[in-house]
Amino acid sequence: MLVALVTAAVVGLTSGVASPLQKGLDDVVAIGAVAEVRDGGAVWRGTSGVAELGSSRKVPVAGRFRIGSITKTFVATVVLQLVAEKRIRLEDSVERWLPGVVPNGANITVRQLLNHTSGLYDFKETLPMPPSAEFYALRYRTWTAPEQIERALANPPVFDKPGSQYDYSNTNYLLIGEIIEKVTGRTYAEEIERRLIRPLGLHGTSLPGTSPYIKGPHAHGYIPKDGGQLDFTEMNPTLFGASGDMISTTRDLNRFFAALLGGQLLPAPLLDAMKTPGTADGKYGLGLAWHDTSCKVRVYGNDGDALAYQAYSFSTEDTRRQVTVAVTPHLPDNPDKSVDAFVDQAICR
Repeated sequence: MLVALVTAAVVGLTSGVASPLQKGLDDVVAIGAVAEVRDGGAVWRGTSGVAELGSSRKVPVAGRFRIGSITKTFVATVVLQLVAEKRIRLEDSVERWLPGVVPNGANITVRQLLNHTSGLYDFKETLPMPPSAEFYALRYRTWTAPEQIERALANPPVFDKPGSQYDYSNTNYLLIGEIIEKVTGRTYAEEIERRLIRPLGLHGTSLPGTSPYIKGPHAHGYIPKDGGQLDFTEMNPTLFGASGDMISTTRDLNRFFAALLGGQLLPAPLLDAMKTPGTADGKYGLGLAWHDTSCKVRVYGNDGDALAYQAYSFSTEDTRRQVTVAVTPHLPDNPDKSVDAFVDQAICR
């Protein structure tokens, strides 16, 4: 149920605004960064740093990057479209769609998977991570969702009563990916492609499957190794699966969130459900997160960590102002605070 997008011509932000934005992006702690800021019909795109260590090549302004957990918002949107089509219900149990897979699955709902109140153990916690030698050796390994889920569920839940607490777990979205396939007969990747990427014209967005490459222009990403930085641009994204394997651009993410929050992808009641926290005073709904900026303006979106890339995409509720930033961080330095400051600057000016 897509409403056709009308693309208005955009004009650059005035130099008086653009200059502070460039300075703000330069202040982001990273090897390289790229951003797109939208204010009504005006758009500013900028980059900072370098595309590759040891070179002076600039980060491509239309470059692609791994978006990590922003993938979850795409996956959740597909599920909610299926709810709108009455092919699945948010209160359906996991057992209903994946019989015998999840202990206590009869008491865990699709809604609780989407809003991270299932209590299921995070498969990420079962994996080797840098600086473990095993982690580097598994760089090109292909993982399947069932084996990742099995690894996670070998551990007890982090709390006993589903729905009673919030605890972020990537396992939830691996299960959602499997449920999408049960409901539709197509993979979550195929459904995202046909329902979101193609209709919205997200030409820089892809689900890479087992391919370790980022096709098209992109900055290199790095992880720590032996006191230095290892180029980790190439890696098998099945490590993330439905919880975070997508590749996109700043333009495409702004376009997606404008369509989502603008009511073009979901009926209003389901968009409202997406903005409803799973627990009282929470800040995460059904695949959608939010926070209040320094000027008390609430922004909706998501952020994602894909090891060598970190991405952030947020929009005001009326979609007038949007900001998407992608960073190749200089780990172990964390760019979150400097990116938050840039988001505030973009939204609050």
